[in-house]
Amino acid sequence: MQFNLNLDSFIRDHVTFRQQSLLKPDLEKYQSELQHRINGKSVLVIGGAGTIGSSYIKAILKFKIRKLVVVDINENGLTELVRDLRSSTEYFVPDDFVTYPVNFGDRVFEKIFQQHEPFEIVANFAAHKHVRSEKDSFSIEAMIENNVLRARKLLNILLQYPPEHFFCVSTDKAANPVNIMGASKKLMEELIMAYADRLPIKTARFANVAFSNGSLPLGFLDRLQKLQPWSCPLGIRRFFVSPQESGELCLIASIMGESGDIFYPKLDEDRDMIPFDQIALALLKTLGLTPDICKSEAEAKQKALLLKSSNTELVPTPDRPQAPSPLRDVAHSYPIFFFGSDTSGEKSFEEFFTDKELLDNESFINLGVVKNSKKRSIAEIDAIFDRLHNLFETEQVTKAAIVDVLKNYLPNFEHIETGKGLDSKM
Repeated sequence: MQFNLNLDSFIRDHVTFRQQSLLKPDLEKYQSELQHRINGKSVLVIGGAGTIGSSYIKAILKFKIRKLVVVDINENGLTELVRDLRSSTEYFVPDDFVTYPVNFGDRVFEKIFQQHEPFEIVANFAAHKHVRSEKDSFSIEAMIENNVLRARKLLNILLQYPPEHFFCVSTDKAANPVNIMGASKKLMEELIMAYADRLPIKTARFANVAFSNGSLPLGFLDRLQKLQPWSCPLGIRRFFVSPQESGELCLIASIMGESGDIFYPKLDEDRDMIPFDQIALALLKTLGLTPDICKSEAEAKQKALLLKSSNTELVPTPDRPQAPSPLRDVAHSYPIFFFGSDTSGEKSFEEFFTDKELLDNESFINLGVVKNSKKRSIAEIDAIFDRLHNLFETEQVTKAAIVDVLKNYLPNFEHIETGKGLDSKM
């Protein structure tokens, strides 16, 4: 059986249920102002090799910028980004375009910044974005370092070379957070808002990006490539945007927002929030497969072994070291294990704002804006950071101790702890 999957079409038909971009009306409404604010500008994108960062780059390259500098620790991702942009005909890639595989918290980044400044537009997408990253004190320290502490270093650099627009991506999980990733992003929001009177800062909370790097839906395709079973939680509903929409949302937020604004997509809970298991079943059907629903991971893996044995011509051999893609021919049914979610920090639904936040739903057609985000003083931010630094310096730091510190500064942080993490599942 030959699979012909048009992923963009699948996302439109079965995930977002939108045949045109959610942001198309706002892009048309503000097209002339976007051109005025973007054309001829120098742009720095941090974390530009990821799904959202690269989508932002593609959105801004619909305009005619003067310079583009992209920083990301993923060297292979940067390589593919360059090849993708250079091979496309729909983007205005400036002559002055360079990528650097470096960490934006390193000293070499400061040298790069000083060499290429001034930047009129700076956008930061570097982040730990997975709930699974709260395994233990080590992974949590790395997450907070990346999502919060390095952002502080970047802000201090920008104070010396202020841009016209600065954007730092957040997450819907920052609204009433139940996991440490969401809490770290909420803390990041409060950090950047402390600088909002000195820098033109905007951010955005938005939905899951369909088939983004590391996402469960993309994992379905990766498993299929290897003839491995699928595993999917039941009852976990999410809002989704396409990769294109994610870039366009951040572009509008970064350029059209006022300092201190938090953007979010106007999505309807009943219409737009769908469960992962619905996506899994729709994807199998689109691929011409029927679900072989298993009662356990062990059963699913056993059936996948049988699936591989029935496709022996696809297994590499000494005389044929490179086997054809397993997508060429598999059985009509495919093993999948559905399970009830029981891992730490897993929220069964999404929300973009809290009941205490003041919303502007008039300025944009399909975007809302939080206008009264909490703004701490720099002294308060210093106190929080000192507490975190001191905690990480102790030899017996625990996950529970980190959660207690975050709860002290984020009263609406209601951490869900079950003692189980996603790394224990397929």
